[in-house]
Amino acid sequence: MSIPRLQLAHITKRYPSVVANSDVSLTVQAGETHAVLGENGAGKSTLMKVIYGAVKPDEGSVLFNGQPVHIRNPQEARALGISMVFQHFSLFDTLTVAENVWLGLDKSLTLNQVTHSISAKAKEYGLDVDPTRPVHTLSVGEMQRVEIIRALLTNPKLLILDEPTSVLTPQAVEKLFVVLKQLASEGCSILYISHKLHEIRELCTACTVMRAGQVTGECDPRRESNASLSRMMIGAEPPELEHHERQPGEVVLGVKSLSLPADDQFGHDLDDITFEVRSGEVVGIAGVSGNGQRELLFALSGEDRRAPHESIQVAGKAVGRSGPALRRHLGLHFVPEERLGRGAVPSLGLAHNLLLTRTDAIGKSGWIAMKALKRQAAGIIQRFNVKAGGPDAAARSLSGGNLQKFIVGREIDAKPKLLIVSQPTWGVDVGAAAQIRGEILKLRDEGCAVLVLSEELDELFEVSDRMHVIAKGRLSPSIDRARATVTQIGEWMSGLWVVHQLRETPGGSPRREDNQESQGHV
Repeated sequence: MSIPRLQLAHITKRYPSVVANSDVSLTVQAGETHAVLGENGAGKSTLMKVIYGAVKPDEGSVLFNGQPVHIRNPQEARALGISMVFQHFSLFDTLTVAENVWLGLDKSLTLNQVTHSISAKAKEYGLDVDPTRPVHTLSVGEMQRVEIIRALLTNPKLLILDEPTSVLTPQAVEKLFVVLKQLASEGCSILYISHKLHEIRELCTACTVMRAGQVTGECDPRRESNASLSRMMIGAEPPELEHHERQPGEVVLGVKSLSLPADDQFGHDLDDITFEVRSGEVVGIAGVSGNGQRELLFALSGEDRRAPHESIQVAGKAVGRSGPALRRHLGLHFVPEERLGRGAVPSLGLAHNLLLTRTDAIGKSGWIAMKALKRQAAGIIQRFNVKAGGPDAAARSLSGGNLQKFIVGREIDAKPKLLIVSQPTWGVDVGAAAQIRGEILKLRDEGCAVLVLSEELDELFEVSDRMHVIAKGRLSPSIDRARATVTQIGEWMSGLWVVHQLRETPGGSPRREDNQESQGHV
């Protein structure tokens, strides 16, 4: 047999409150696409960081191409031919895409050469990236594309991908898989972490299952079903979602003729956005990342107060120029797509992070009732099965999926009248995703109005009653979930809904292609 590309032997990594990896052994062959499967907090990301030199193990050894190695930092890992795409992006907000990529490459290259290389790779792989854009202007999906291209530019011998498709569209995922299969055929080994079981079955040729920091099994995912992989990972199959039919109530969120210029040169202008969300319904908005979702969310949450005052109404009150506090008073709660930095303060404990959107534990005197605050945090931790070291655990100490569960739980637990949530199940395992989606449907059944923006079409089809698509700052007509198809929504994501309407017009009579037409209901 050929020498394995990577061998891990008895890797152990301890932290003060948890053993992240315990006696983990793993072998990856050259040209193999190897999945590492496990629920949130199973120790997968920590193990990948050990391989990449970002975390030093307490015990165990690493062999690369048959030779013992002590990888002290990511720079040494890249020199060996190891590249990694992190679930939490390692990008500097104030630098451009090209400058961020340049930092990790051979210093003999000029910035101009790197810029051209990024453009060439982006075109080759079908990943739309502008090298000149500052990172702070990018959406989460666009940041993920940058991380993927940065890793591919190093021509790696071992490529580690931690949730690489969590905010990519189905079309982008298909293109990425073509690239990964080509890389594997050329001898590159791939370590692939994903909670999307169908992706693992399609792409990977081997799979190691982890639970509570230990290896609990190995399999060939091509011979498994989603159900059997789920049982290996979490010990059970995720529960079926119950979607009860009900008649929506009054309009809770009304957006009418919202046009708003982008606040930076790289954003998308919002163009005549009109839609509504009623009590007791879930409205989903699909779209390729970077098509106006960020601008729309900022306007709806109150972070951007430039909208015409009457263009956004919550519970019948105009709030276009009002801040988040008034909107929260009217019952609006919001889950942003960026977990660390906007959804939570990394250095603060979970209990203190409740104060970002909850004031239940603040008395009339202005003093914080810490016991009550910690009880609230502990309740959310228990209800949403968040793996953390208790209410005082710092937000940054949690795995991405567990932090997502806490943030979504924080807003759902507030019993909102209107919940706006972006990427609700980004990076969470199948069991937690089913729970979060179930909680969203439960809120809806209790009369809450819910707006979900997601780049996972399967998710939108699972939870939505009606769906829209946003493309280039414009919003498609509304279509009932029962009548929508993945093909149709995919067309609309390219901005083709007006053409679609023209094609379906009875008798084939022509219709005007203007914004007024594109806002009607289908």
